[in-house]
Amino acid sequence: MSDAARLFFAVWPTPAVQLALHNVAREALIECGGRAVAARNIHLTLAFLGDVERAWLHDLERIAAGIIVSQCEITVDRVGYWRHNRILWAGVEHCPDSMSALVARLTSALRELGFKLDERPYVPHVTLLRNARRAPAALAVPSIAWPVLDFALIESAQRGRERIYEVARTWPLVKQASR
Repeated sequence: MSDAARLFFAVWPTPAVQLALHNVAREALIECGGRAVAARNIHLTLAFLGDVERAWLHDLERIAAGIIVSQCEITVDRVGYWRHNRILWAGVEHCPDSMSALVARLTSALRELGFKLDERPYVPHVTLLRNARRAPAALAVPSIAWPVLDFALIESAQRGRERIYEVARTWPLVKQASR
């Protein structure tokens, strides 16, 4: 085992949500080309850390355990295309306050530890296609309800010729009180 791991924090979907998003990717692949993300790897990144010495794992777990925000649901309801890196993605029209708070608290704590994170505003998105030649002319995206009940620390591991994302640990979000 290496002394370093390629890590990120993410919201990990249920298999049903992964399959629904993968089906959108397969439909777009016909028109856009590129390479669809494997259904088992579909996720929503919260903070990308890159290559991290395994000695940091305890501190990362401590930070994550201290984050308290409410569960929420996101609705994946649109697609977009980033020409500069040829990524076709699925996203949300509205990011719930709880999700924004999760990202803000997580990135703040990681920066305090000295991690250099992306400075751009957070845009919740799921990569569907890599190396896509273009955006789809018209792609009907069904609204996909995604309950966000926890978040996870993920390791990106090279297995042969492919990358596999493995959930290292999860932390629950707080249930909202009934009204």
